[in-house]
Amino acid sequence: MSIRDWIDKNYPEPNLYRWVGLVLEGISATVLFLLMALTCVDVVGRYLFNNSINGAFELTQMGLAIMVFAQMPLITWRGSHVVVDLLDHILGSRIVKVLGIFSVFIISSSFYFLAIRIYELAERSLRRGEVSEYLKIPTGYLTEYIAIMSWITAACMLTYGAYRVLKGNNESQQFGE
Repeated sequence: MSIRDWIDKNYPEPNLYRWVGLVLEGISATVLFLLMALTCVDVVGRYLFNNSINGAFELTQMGLAIMVFAQMPLITWRGSHVVVDLLDHILGSRIVKVLGIFSVFIISSSFYFLAIRIYELAERSLRRGEVSEYLKIPTGYLTEYIAIMSWITAACMLTYGAYRVLKGNNESQQFGE
């Protein structure tokens, strides 16, 4: 299988979204690999050489933030959230669609306004020169990244989330598919 066939199979989104998804998943996979390597080296150093990596905890925290917030727009775009549909068959499709649109607006506006506040905190952090405790890494840039990814997530929810609800393509995926 060629790399083009693999990309076509695993990234069904149209043009630009396909490449954005590939880049964001590449970032997440790279960070996950680096976290695994960091943990292995830290454990080996701790038990064999009686010396751990300074700042491993900070790097792990930052890596997890990068990984999680890189995946949020993709999960939102693909509609891969956990869905509980206990009352869907009782309420009927019209009410479920109205509730779905209502939840799309609530979630997207929540992400939008939360991102505004996070970005304000990032600007303040950069102005004050706040850095991490051990490694002295500026924390404002990571906070800006979180705000930007939250805005992208809000846009994904507002556009494609609403499209999926209106189209009726919000059926639950089975585990393992």
